[in-house]
Amino acid sequence: MKSTAAEIIREYGPFPGVEQVAGVTYDGQHVWFASGDKLNALDPASGKTLRSIDIAAHAGTAFDGQHLFQIAEDRIQKIDPDTGHVLATIPAPGGGGDSGLAWAEGTLWVGEYRQRKIHQIDPATGAVLRTIESNRFVTGVTWVDGELWHATWEGDESDVRHIDAQTGEVLERIEMPPGLNVSGLESDGGDQFFCGGGGKGKVTAIRRPKHAAASKRR
Repeated sequence: MKSTAAEIIREYGPFPGVEQVAGVTYDGQHVWFASGDKLNALDPASGKTLRSIDIAAHAGTAFDGQHLFQIAEDRIQKIDPDTGHVLATIPAPGGGGDSGLAWAEGTLWVGEYRQRKIHQIDPATGAVLRTIESNRFVTGVTWVDGELWHATWEGDESDVRHIDAQTGEVLERIEMPPGLNVSGLESDGGDQFFCGGGGKGKVTAIRRPKHAAASKRR
């Protein structure tokens, strides 16, 4: 297993009125981040927050190409990003212990923090399709080029790890510096990961390992 130190590209924040950053996602233009009672759209070029949606936003955030999905306590809300309206709600598999959220292959992938699990669920019903075990507390989850990555946060240590989506085996790790913890995780589809910074109220962009970025989805 390859292990590398995180290369920090840019740090965003702190943001006015934001005490905590939970889930993060990327819609191709904006980084959306959850801050408890709002979903905020960040311009990654300027670092400015362009707008926010008043909605419960406690943990993971995802984008399916059209809609935002947001964990709020023990449920997952499907949101129209243009209007901010909640279009549908499904139960979250961890019943309130949920963390990261990602969209891939027509399904949602949900981290369950203290249970050290990632669940693949049906986005229409919330039914669990399968579960992957981790050996660390799971926070953010993301897919890029057919690779499943998730963040961990245990004590004051975090890393970002690429795992085998079938077995859960850790294939490579990016070690975060001490005190830089990762709550949410999202890929930009290229060579960056956006990391939610928990109680520090920031978003950090880190480099995705080059050999991983070179492997394209078959």
